[in-house]
Amino acid sequence: MKKKSLLMATVLAFNPAMEVLAEEKERQDETVNISPVVVKGILPDRLESVPGSYYLVDEKALEERRPFSIQEALNNVPGVHVVGENSFGLGVNIGVRGLDPRRTARTLLMEDGMPLFLAPYGDPAAHYTTPLERVQRIEVVKGSGQILYGPQTVGGMINFVTRPVPSDGQVHGNVSATLGNNDFSSLYGTIGAGDERGGLMIDALHKKGDGIRHNHDFEIQEYTAKGQLNLSDRHTLIAKASYFRESSHVSETGLGLVEYNENKYQAPTGKNDVFEHERTTFQLQHLFQINTQAKLSTQAYYAKSERASFRQINDPGGLGGRSVMDRCTGLGVATEANAELCGGRWRPREYEYWGIEPRLDLQHSLFGVESNAVLGFRYHREDIQRNQFRGSDPRIQNQGYAEAFGDHREQIHTDVEAKSYYAQNTFYVGDWTFTPGLRIEDLRIRTDILRAEGAVQNNPQSKDTNHQSKVLPGLGLTWNGIEKTTLFAGVHKGFAPPRPDRDVYAPGGANTAVVVNTKPEESTNWELGARTNYIKGVTFETTLFHTIFDDIVVAGPTSGSFINGGQSQQSGVELAGRINFGHIYDSAHNVYVAGSYTNLFTAKFKKTNAAADVFSGDRLPYAPKHMASLSLGYAHPVGFDARIGVDYVSEQQEDVSYRDGRSKADVLSGRTGRIPAYALLNASVNYRPIGSRVSYFMSAYNLADKEYLTSRVDGMVVGRQRQVFGGIRYDF
Repeated sequence: MKKKSLLMATVLAFNPAMEVLAEEKERQDETVNISPVVVKGILPDRLESVPGSYYLVDEKALEERRPFSIQEALNNVPGVHVVGENSFGLGVNIGVRGLDPRRTARTLLMEDGMPLFLAPYGDPAAHYTTPLERVQRIEVVKGSGQILYGPQTVGGMINFVTRPVPSDGQVHGNVSATLGNNDFSSLYGTIGAGDERGGLMIDALHKKGDGIRHNHDFEIQEYTAKGQLNLSDRHTLIAKASYFRESSHVSETGLGLVEYNENKYQAPTGKNDVFEHERTTFQLQHLFQINTQAKLSTQAYYAKSERASFRQINDPGGLGGRSVMDRCTGLGVATEANAELCGGRWRPREYEYWGIEPRLDLQHSLFGVESNAVLGFRYHREDIQRNQFRGSDPRIQNQGYAEAFGDHREQIHTDVEAKSYYAQNTFYVGDWTFTPGLRIEDLRIRTDILRAEGAVQNNPQSKDTNHQSKVLPGLGLTWNGIEKTTLFAGVHKGFAPPRPDRDVYAPGGANTAVVVNTKPEESTNWELGARTNYIKGVTFETTLFHTIFDDIVVAGPTSGSFINGGQSQQSGVELAGRINFGHIYDSAHNVYVAGSYTNLFTAKFKKTNAAADVFSGDRLPYAPKHMASLSLGYAHPVGFDARIGVDYVSEQQEDVSYRDGRSKADVLSGRTGRIPAYALLNASVNYRPIGSRVSYFMSAYNLADKEYLTSRVDGMVVGRQRQVFGGIRYDF
């Protein structure tokens, strides 16, 4: 209650000063018709002035592609690599421009500007993304415009913009039902109504199905309420509350080499392996249109996540290429029968964070030049509780029993306080824009260790505080001297906070627990590019990028730990475009070709830390040199459209900690070796008769049912087999 009261008080505290400013300009505004406040995404209204590369996946594109998960929705975005080790994108892995995609730790994920991670600073792991059913568009930003957001600004950021509350005085909504193979089913419904005074919208979603591997099934539910209250022409309140629950059987480890060759889709302990996740969020926005030139928006947010996982394998491939039961090595190889006779390890964790962020958007000419300025501040707190209980008794499979009688092997409390300050000004000079900006990140991370992996139970408490302050400048420019064409260039300093949740290990033996403070990852990001729709029916964009990391983080000396590996460099070129032949020839029948291509010609370590066991010249893990997506489609004026496409990912290197030739054991573990290139076919069909409220759709991914390896992070993980689904949607 104290936190919620503080959030509300802070929101309201900014109003009096701004009210005075509004009153001072009231006479000037009396004859001015101030437009109603419209809430959009993180990109500005004048897209031609964006000082860097961005990509929009709008509602039309989502309907056209009918993506099965966030993976398919982003496959055609240049520079974005999604590792599909999970069938339905529940534990999403997104890497941008050669960065390790593991749990999306280096790519900022947001929903309507609110962070989505378990803990944005303390544990930036993506175990949740906004369901596509609620999404109006997806914004992907990779350039210097990132400095307005954070904390992760080293690669890119992705913002899911949800649908607004209706405001036309009518009731709106839709209901959709979807069925597919692998026992997949989905039911979604939304209803909302509103007018000039405000409105309310409610969403409900239920999905279930089988995962990629045997005995991997999942079920999710989500309920969301979003409301808007227009207090006056100047003041608007927008509130959103959401509850999400996931219950899955999923093995967090992959397979050893022998197991994988025998049956790629097996999961020996899958029936018992569990992942449970509950997430509750609140978001409140107050928008104050001071006058036609100034707007103050204040956002307050709160999120609580409770996740618990149970696993019975900790050493994939540890017994001659087959996995070993974690707590019952005497049983030998991990099998379904042996899994019933053994315990394992529960890892319950709780994450809670909240924040307040006032932001002023101002149009001005203080320097004699037309300008748009953004000034903001964010105060953010996190509280993280990590525990681990384990034992060999089969009754440990029950979480309640494990917490009461199991070996309490990990108890870590992390508290984070972060303050972020940012300012940006865009100068409009003829056909040019110049956008200097600055972000300051000041964070204090305190880690209290009562028990830690590798230390005896009830070891003396270890405490550590990590204080970091970073100044992150940026500069971007655009030129719009050619009609419907923008040339842009930019440079900015990137930042990713240290990972205290991963840095606990005991190198000195059973009686010590040590916290290793990895330094934040810092980068210098350069861009040069162009985007155009100068030719009728044709859109095209290209970006040349170059990124230098000072302290890239890689796997540490023990399992689960991380260490700064030294300097790395990523350079490449991105291309994306679309040709609509129907627009070119003024025909209602539209044949279109859309595609993207990324060439990451450099992704290597340079100056390295010997303790990290990486060498200068090594290619970065999970950084494919080539990625491509190509689609051919046809849209008929009666409401029918069909599309077929292919997504290609070239060969990848595995985690550098398990280099080729290290040992035979590493090879058998499945963690050493290349990840071969693969190409996957996909297709979609949509039909909505003219004047009808009903839509019919069908979509298929991995149409050729190709078997392919997708990850070696913790053993070999196969990609998703053919997935076909169809459904019906009714709009009202």
